[in-house]
Amino acid sequence: SGSMSKTVNLPTDATVEEIQQTYVESWKLGLKCIAIYRDGCKRSQPLSTSLEKEKKVVAAAPQDVEYRAVRRKLPDERKAVTHKFDIGGHEGYLTVGLYEDGTPGELFVTMAKEGSTISGLMDAFATQTSYALQFGVPLKFMVDKFSHMRFEPSGFTKNGEIPIAKSIVDYIFRWMASHFLPVEEQDEVGIVRREDPKPVEPEFRVIAAPAALPAQGAQESKTINGTATQKIAFVNTDAPACPDCGSITVRSGSCYKCLNCGATTGCS
Repeated sequence: SGSMSKTVNLPTDATVEEIQQTYVESWKLGLKCIAIYRDGCKRSQPLSTSLEKEKKVVAAAPQDVEYRAVRRKLPDERKAVTHKFDIGGHEGYLTVGLYEDGTPGELFVTMAKEGSTISGLMDAFATQTSYALQFGVPLKFMVDKFSHMRFEPSGFTKNGEIPIAKSIVDYIFRWMASHFLPVEEQDEVGIVRREDPKPVEPEFRVIAAPAALPAQGAQESKTINGTATQKIAFVNTDAPACPDCGSITVRSGSCYKCLNCGATTGCS
């Protein structure tokens, strides 16, 4: 026909409606013939309507897993242990709430003098300890952290397992250790374990006649049960407390030795 051919290049995503509209527009423009090529319809083509970039698949970086502690609340009705203590004349009560498995889950500290500064501090400290136990902080960790803290009030106690307390906080956690930690872990914080009393056999002595007594007034005796000598350990009333564990020391030569941890003090 001698007419000029017009080539129309369409993208790959061209639809049937768009191709139809292309023919209609060509007819309106008075074109005699057109050639439509859609990108990618042939194996090889001189032109390309789009530049495809190589897509690199990048693996997503692993995200750090965030662990959050979950509070383990105690049941509304639970067992508890209440203990009365006396530290240098300061009386108070410890109440430990227990889970079903017998582990501690809360702590209450009540001082004899309500409204005092020490009472308010102990109440706040007990609340913090309760939250720590319920959020999974191990009791062993807190015992190691707070045992043997030294501040007033401190002094002698009426508890044979903890004869001397360096502070109320020291007494609280050493007492909890003596009730809720294994025996080998109790030794680490200086708990004096109570031993079962052994039955003592009565000892009879036969006193010789007065005429046979020595001139100086000494008495000779004969041991019936076969024991010739007895070793008796005396504890001086003025013996100092051990600087390491707080137990009462005994005199050993010119020094004072702690029978609990083995430390010595006062050597000249």
